[in-house]
Amino acid sequence: MAFDCINHEYYLLKGDKILALIRKIFHKYPEFRHDSFKNFARFARLYGGRLDLSPKLKRVIKFPDHSNSLYLGCPIILAAGANKTAKRISDYANVGFGGVTVGTATRRFREGNTHRPRIGFLEDERAMHNSMGLNNEGVEVISARVDEQLTRAHKCGMCVGISVAETPGLTHEAEKLKDLLESFAIAYKAGDYIEINVSCPNTGEDRIDLDSHFTELVFSEIMKQRSSQGPRKAVYAKLSPDMSEKQLMHIMDILVRYGVNGVVLGNTFPSAKIGALPMQKCIEDLAVLRNDGDRGGISGRPLYENMFWMVSYIKKNYPNMSVMACGGIDHGYKIYDLLKLGVDAVQCYSVVAFRWMAAHSMRKELLQALREDGFNSLNDYLEREK
Repeated sequence: MAFDCINHEYYLLKGDKILALIRKIFHKYPEFRHDSFKNFARFARLYGGRLDLSPKLKRVIKFPDHSNSLYLGCPIILAAGANKTAKRISDYANVGFGGVTVGTATRRFREGNTHRPRIGFLEDERAMHNSMGLNNEGVEVISARVDEQLTRAHKCGMCVGISVAETPGLTHEAEKLKDLLESFAIAYKAGDYIEINVSCPNTGEDRIDLDSHFTELVFSEIMKQRSSQGPRKAVYAKLSPDMSEKQLMHIMDILVRYGVNGVVLGNTFPSAKIGALPMQKCIEDLAVLRNDGDRGGISGRPLYENMFWMVSYIKKNYPNMSVMACGGIDHGYKIYDLLKLGVDAVQCYSVVAFRWMAAHSMRKELLQALREDGFNSLNDYLEREK
């Protein structure tokens, strides 16, 4: 069934205006503002945030191959890039999230790109542009923290995934593969699911998802490695939002062939191609990206229509593939539209810079959308769709 893509609008409330003021005050220090979300989550209860264990939006993602199910307090996951350290994971339940993907993690510690600033905000577009460069403390440190906190996160209604990527700077195929497989093996022991980031545009490296030979090699070896493990955990591939239909079909055929459980659609939109997005700004206006040789890209509201097309295509042609939608999701009605397309959950991050208690607001809107169609809970809707 086809659905129209509606980029649902939200209106600025008091809290949203406070966020706008904060962005204005710290406009010369965008990375500080970007990084401050962890502190906001930590002290969220002082601002009206709360843990919500109501069953009305609980989501259980099950897989045809009987991989471990994922249990989410709601189908809204904080995307990778927000909690790079895996510290204080459960704090994000207070701001309304039903899951977190930590990282992205590489095999070793990375400072990331060295230029500053690495982040900018596009107020009129409700978008961000960044070229962070996969800064993180390394997969061993991050996975150890996840392992230590996982039980507590589950009690708070949160599912925890770990995003991993190949370490930038490696030149030989065998070296790249060994690096990524080591990161996968370490993360696999700790997370509820593993997200393979094969599409990061922030490092200036060639992306894995555009190299079909290496993509096939990576996922054949990862799924072979998974088959030798005791617990069968879900593996997701995080794809870029700029792929053509032909490219998308090709990589999807590979993922299906090797039994990958799902895809995250998608990643940051590469800067060199932002002319394809419904934006007023062009690449020449974005100094953060221009000063770094056009690494990085855009996230936020302008990505929604493109992401919606990708989700529609995948669910039509690969209906058994689990999909987490990511890109421009800033309204609960959008989540409902995506659930009707067949997605299992959504991921978001940029919205927290523009909407006060964004996940809680989207929860309320999602419940309203369900009730307008006669459902009292998300489970009621899902039961009807079986």
